[in-house]
Amino acid sequence: MRCAECKGKGLCGLDRCPIMSRFQAQLRLKPTDRYMGGAPSVFIGSYGYPKVLGGPLMIDDPDHPPDWIARGMSIEDIVGIRARTIRGNAGIGRIAGGVQEIALSGSPLEVEVAFEKPIAFDLRFDGTIAPVGLSGSIRTMDVLENARVARPVEKITSDTDLKATEACTLLHESHVDVYRITQLLTAGLLGRRRRIVPTRWAITAVDDMVSIRLKKRIARYPPLEGIRLHHARLYGNLIVCLLVPGDWGFEMIEIWGRQSLWSGGDEVIVRDGERQTKSGYSPLAGAYYSARLGVAEHLEAIGRSARVLVLRSVSGDYWAPLGTWVVREATRAAMQAAPANCNTLQEGIAAASRILGFDRWLPYSRLVPDLMAQRTLRDFLEPSA
Repeated sequence: MRCAECKGKGLCGLDRCPIMSRFQAQLRLKPTDRYMGGAPSVFIGSYGYPKVLGGPLMIDDPDHPPDWIARGMSIEDIVGIRARTIRGNAGIGRIAGGVQEIALSGSPLEVEVAFEKPIAFDLRFDGTIAPVGLSGSIRTMDVLENARVARPVEKITSDTDLKATEACTLLHESHVDVYRITQLLTAGLLGRRRRIVPTRWAITAVDDMVSIRLKKRIARYPPLEGIRLHHARLYGNLIVCLLVPGDWGFEMIEIWGRQSLWSGGDEVIVRDGERQTKSGYSPLAGAYYSARLGVAEHLEAIGRSARVLVLRSVSGDYWAPLGTWVVREATRAAMQAAPANCNTLQEGIAAASRILGFDRWLPYSRLVPDLMAQRTLRDFLEPSA
């Protein structure tokens, strides 16, 4: 668990963190105290909240994970983009207008920024947000274009009577993706009492708020017909989803293999779950809410309810922490893939274990024993022929 605790702080005793070294190797920018170019998104830090620093993320490349996947980009390609991305920092009160313009715009805006001193390598790892390689304190910032705002975004951000939860749900129903919704929330553009929200909080909050609303609709749908097994791989993350007919229930089990990113030399297995409601923050952090959203979107789309087991197996191929968007998009890909139909729960469990290559996850599950007990009780109550 040393890497999970350390995240680049040097606790291992090595002269240089191997992960940080691979980020630095991708840097192609010379130190400069000025920037003119695209600002595809914004970032708000959480340190010292509510007196936080934030500003634009600056690079002439999209900051949109589905685009990275559609372009067939590898982890190395994404690391290259994130290593060259500049995180601008300033007191939000000083640059709030510019930050909100960037967040509102459906496409990157051109900005001109002067920094207090040349930008510097300042990589910080976080399991929720995608890492950024460079940072600079903003002296002045000018947004050189007007925001190009989609009609649903303009309508909902203009409505100051909507609660943030309602605003996020309406945006999602209007096919505004969660990445744009997160930008609007973090920039203080949603809700009745509007305030800047640190980006890492906003990512999880949007996944949580949207999936909670979806769960309420799913509860009214008929159960899934038959047991289904979905799976997909993305950047060293294998996601296996077992869907069983029944009222909503959700469990996620993460398996970090030996020598994978945060596990060190030992395998690490962690789980969390819920029935109709979730109490407390998940020990799986943002990954739990991202996976739950991906499943809830699918069940809403097919108009069915189910009890869901999500297994996430992380291999050493996932060598850089890219953020919980990897879990969200891998789960979405799994749910969009053609499922395998299983005749029994035992068959589904065995098939899931075959895909993973092991069954060591099974003793950690609380959902599986619950499903087996319910199935046994139902069989017991059925009248004999």
